[in-house]
Amino acid sequence: MKRRNFVQSSVLAGASLLTTGVLKAANTTATDSTKPFHLNYGIHDGMFKSHAGADFIDQIKFAYDNGFRAIEDNGMAGRPVEQQKKIGDTLAKLGMVMGVFVQPGLGNDTNMLASGKAEYLDKFIASCKEAVEVAKRINSKLVTVVPGDFVRNLPIGIQTGNVIEAMKKGTAIVEPHGLIIVMEPLSDNPNLFLRTPDQAYAICKAVGSPSCKILYDMYHVQRNQGNIITTLDWVYDEIGYYQIGDNPGRKEPGTGEMNYKNIFKHIYNKGYKGVMGMEHGTAGEGKEGELALIKAYREADSFI
Repeated sequence: MKRRNFVQSSVLAGASLLTTGVLKAANTTATDSTKPFHLNYGIHDGMFKSHAGADFIDQIKFAYDNGFRAIEDNGMAGRPVEQQKKIGDTLAKLGMVMGVFVQPGLGNDTNMLASGKAEYLDKFIASCKEAVEVAKRINSKLVTVVPGDFVRNLPIGIQTGNVIEAMKKGTAIVEPHGLIIVMEPLSDNPNLFLRTPDQAYAICKAVGSPSCKILYDMYHVQRNQGNIITTLDWVYDEIGYYQIGDNPGRKEPGTGEMNYKNIFKHIYNKGYKGVMGMEHGTAGEGKEGELALIKAYREADSFI
């Protein structure tokens, strides 16, 4: 699988949207405007490789020079430890923030928490412990968890109870370290257990921990049910993180049917200070495509 009130006042709020001074990368700035965005959009590896090259750290510096102040990296836990530390050091020097990484060692077929089986719970607990160590190296406070597939021979209430119990055990491990598990409702296939924000909301309320929150991926919400702003308001106090992607196509804002300028304005006016993960592709190719992506974010972010 390709993955992803406490959080909004956590160290993520220290994202340096007010950082002054610019640490220039080896590449020249690609846009006229280098000022930080109103919201803290987080790039991912490969997003600016045409300008900055294959090295993720060079891409991070390029992103900084163009106003971005955060990253996310689903595969961070799989990177060598020294590379994790190097990325963490780079973010610290730039005054940037780390968004989510995917909990290590867990995929849709290895994280069947809805089943209630001990083998999956044991893997989940071990993964929580490993996630704590990864988070320390990169100064991250957010780890993505997908509970896995729907179990067709169990009633939905039993499955929900199994996920709640697993999350209680997981948050008991990560909460003392200030790490937050964000559960992500997905739309990738019909076998998934967790599909809507309201479903995740009920689990968060039952777990009752500041370390159990919702990853509100707007692309998936749009595909599953739409009604983004209203749905967002319903579950807002349990949202720990947002991800972006227009639909159809899962590319940058402005390439699909979603009005991201209005959505971003709404989130901004609610006072959210955390990272907005840019979990999408680029509609165009090469340097022109990357410049178009930056321009798209400048446009969607121009709600003030």
